[in-house]
Amino acid sequence: MWRTIGQLKALALLEHSFRMSNLAHAYLFVGPPRVGKTTLALDLAQAVNCQGAAPPCGECQSCRRIANGRHADVATIGLNSGWGLTETKPRVEISIEDIRALQRSASLPPYEGKCKVFIIDGAEYLSSEAANCLLKTLEEPLPKVIILLLTAEESRLLPTVISRCQRVELKPMSSGEIEKVLVESQGVNDDRARLLARLSQGCLGWALTASVGDRSFAQRAQRLSEMFSLFSAGWGERFGYAGQLGSDRKLAEEVIKLWLAWWRDVMLTKCECKQVIVNVDYVLVLEEWAQALGLLEIKDFINSLGKSLSQISRNANLQLVFETLMLDMPRKEGKRGHAISSMPIEL
Repeated sequence: MWRTIGQLKALALLEHSFRMSNLAHAYLFVGPPRVGKTTLALDLAQAVNCQGAAPPCGECQSCRRIANGRHADVATIGLNSGWGLTETKPRVEISIEDIRALQRSASLPPYEGKCKVFIIDGAEYLSSEAANCLLKTLEEPLPKVIILLLTAEESRLLPTVISRCQRVELKPMSSGEIEKVLVESQGVNDDRARLLARLSQGCLGWALTASVGDRSFAQRAQRLSEMFSLFSAGWGERFGYAGQLGSDRKLAEEVIKLWLAWWRDVMLTKCECKQVIVNVDYVLVLEEWAQALGLLEIKDFINSLGKSLSQISRNANLQLVFETLMLDMPRKEGKRGHAISSMPIEL
């Protein structure tokens, strides 16, 4: 049974190719973070290695081992994984050594399954050397080997890499679809499900993770609280914040995307379009910000946030990116917003 939810077009394509024994040697799964790319990749890995009568059964030894990350013929390569890595600091790219290890493993026959599957998670982080090295494997496909590239930023991949993969796009689900899944499958109450569905921005994986415990909400609350304090902070405090983020590009992208969603909501509130805001638990705070800011100020800072994401994707200096944002962010004395803990919806 395929576990992927809401991606009917992608599932139909892969299921048909699988039934007709016509799977491509390489696929490019494109979609925003947490939309379901990894789940679909593992579904396909289970299907081609399943020992049951109706693959993927999810119950046979092979399916269970793949689900638990213990199958010898299914490997994931990403910023947080790789062969023989001993370094402890965060990596900023997938190296050529990772791809060479993939090639060595791919040249050997499957050990315990029918097909080797290599999942490159975050293919946009391939170094130029790694991407060019991968091209050789994509151009000369090996039998019983499938390579799955997962990316949230297709534009950062080499066109030659893209052209040698079959592209499969995973689109965000509607808020209503995600809300239904959370209520019916996870037992989440209606108010919490509505909030999670809006905050997920169409990415079911994020909503499912956030529905278990309060860690995601606490993290969001902390980051919004920091942004609230910066709204009326002096330059020293703002530049001090810019220097605290270190070299973690993924964290920087997450922070900016959260801010971008917030400022979009401020703009929508300013334009009296509150019915489509994401941060539905902060309606009163958004109204206060919308009253304190002009539409041009809001629009200009949204543009600045978008430029910052683009600069980070091109490996710009993180501190410099955030220092520029601190200069561009509107500043209002005495406007710090309400406390983050003041939420109208019980979580």
